Amino acid sequence: NEQSVGLMGSDGKLIRIKTADIDRQKTTDVSLMPEGLEGALTQQQFADLIAYLASLKAPQSTAAAEHGMPAEIPVLKTPAAIVQLNSAGNAFKHPCWIGTVPGLGDTFAVVEHETGTIWLYQKNGSTETKTKFLQTSHAVSGTRGLVGLAFHPKFAENRKYYVVRHTADGGHFPSTLYEGIAAADLKADSGQPLKEIIRFQGVTNSNHGGGLAFGPDGYLYVGMGDSGPGGDPEGHSQNLAVLLGKMLRLDVDHAEAGKPYAIPADNPFVNKPGARPEIWAYGLREPWRFSFDSLTHDLWVGDVGQDLYEEVDIVRKGENYGWNVMEGFERFSNRHRRDGETLVPPIFSWTRKYGQASMGGFVYRANPKSSFYGAYIFGDYQKKLIFALTQKDRVLEKVRIIAKSPESVVSFGQDANGEIYFAGYEGNIYKLDLEAGKFE
Repeated sequence: NEQSVGLMGSDGKLIRIKTADIDRQKTTDVSLMPEGLEGALTQQQFADLIAYLASLKAPQSTAAAEHGMPAEIPVLKTPAAIVQLNSAGNAFKHPCWIGTVPGLGDTFAVVEHETGTIWLYQKNGSTETKTKFLQTSHAVSGTRGLVGLAFHPKFAENRKYYVVRHTADGGHFPSTLYEGIAAADLKADSGQPLKEIIRFQGVTNSNHGGGLAFGPDGYLYVGMGDSGPGGDPEGHSQNLAVLLGKMLRLDVDHAEAGKPYAIPADNPFVNKPGARPEIWAYGLREPWRFSFDSLTHDLWVGDVGQDLYEEVDIVRKGENYGWNVMEGFERFSNRHRRDGETLVPPIFSWTRKYGQASMGGFVYRANPKSSFYGAYIFGDYQKKLIFALTQKDRVLEKVRIIAKSPESVVSFGQDANGEIYFAGYEGNIYKLDLEAGKFE
């Protein structure tokens, strides 16, 4: 609500102050949690404290009873190998997305969110090239800036690509989806102004989503976080009248109703009164990265958790994935629970023992003879772990830790052959060599 600003105290009560009565506003990336609380504890003691607090809410017997949340995740006897792609001289500044550019063969696009830059990177043997594709703005700090990128399936023909940029200024926290046009050689932006497609007005500078991917149906899927504050107290994710906490599905090849996009006719809430027709699925907290299985077309989502659990979902039309009523397999809050509502559980959920930020990846389909063929490869940002899992009918079959990254895993990508790469937030990009490991 641009006419007022909401403030929530420790008692959970929300008060609103009229914008006109505010003398000055300042945006900060510093947490409201007092600093230094953990200073008296060692890293292991702090981890033990978190594990103990988790046990109070979800006893080990409860967790073990859930097939999708095993108490122990085995490490592969023969792990996958991690190979750094770029040289030290061609490192990146806080990359947050990596993927190949259609029409340019083995060229990767790498997004730096804070600098607002998209780079093109190519390596042939010992020869590297790194050129600037797009510079959107001046540098920003924290979680702002460019956070998502997707190339149109017909990029080589129409030169269209899409980015999400998150900003924070004066108490406003919008995330905006733009359409850009590349130059004729596809190696740089054309210089034409970015075209605004849709703007999402957040309420805090967190959980702003930004994941983008074109589906096999040709439509653009957009992942939007709940926008906070912590715990989603206003129930954005369960509210079909707002776009926050949702997976959206847009037809960016057509325009209708005065908007620069159209609504696919088979979107699940097109004819539901009070619901936004852009919504494909809901009940998500922070669907930061997601992808489609190239064989089955399943939509895999890594949803970042709140207090205790991370999760991986297979998202389908019109379904509710539970947040903030559920976190993982456990009850989180009854504030926005509706009687009779079907809440779809995750495929897999993990505790703080194994990390605290789900990074969605890809189902591996490059080599049918590989032991990893058909396994979903994903990671955890905080623990730097890389996992693989298999499922049947959205029930976990097997999950393993297959490697540990030298950097925080922030986003996965694929090359033209379907081999898997990932970006480390500290600045480097890596290839995941699955042929060196064995999934057992």
